Amino acid sequence: MPDLDGQTLILAAQLGDGAALNRLLLRSQIDARRYARKHCQSSDIDDAVQEALLIPATKISALKAAAAFSGWLFTIVRRECERLSRAMLRHEALDDMKVEAYLAEKSDVALRLDLSLALESLPAHYRQVILLRDFEERTIGEMASALNEESAAIKSRLHRARALVREYLVGSIRDELRDAGRAP
Repeated sequence: MPDLDGQTLILAAQLGDGAALNRLLLRSQIDARRYARKHCQSSDIDDAVQEALLIPATKISALKAAAAFSGWLFTIVRRECERLSRAMLRHEALDDMKVEAYLAEKSDVALRLDLSLALESLPAHYRQVILLRDFEERTIGEMASALNEESAAIKSRLHRARALVREYLVGSIRDELRDAGRAP
């Protein structure tokens, strides 16, 4: 099958061509993931994209204009990100006593592994500022100079990077406490 342009793929998918639908969804996945990175928590990106692509897969025939596909898909991704974010906020806060007891039980090696996994989960530009600040102990000014960016941008990125690490670690702790039957 020759490589079809986006509109032709959409029209073919709307007419029930399964191969065209698969190719369309494969092409769309890259853009959906890029869009989700801007609108989702890092831990929700894969889930949001997967859930969002199910809707066009099942309702492509309902699309009225092929040119509206991208906007439709991005709206679906954004709504999925919002739904997943709301679901995260519904979790009860972790009991500080349970968290402290959990952390006291973990070995230093296990804690380092958790931190390493949290850092690996970060997008490269967030990981970079954490490593420069917390491991190389550079000042904000030194980081801004090294990265050729404004200090305010570096501060903002560092704040967001630390929030993402915290989010990852709290999620990990919550999962382990739940699995052990000690979560709220």
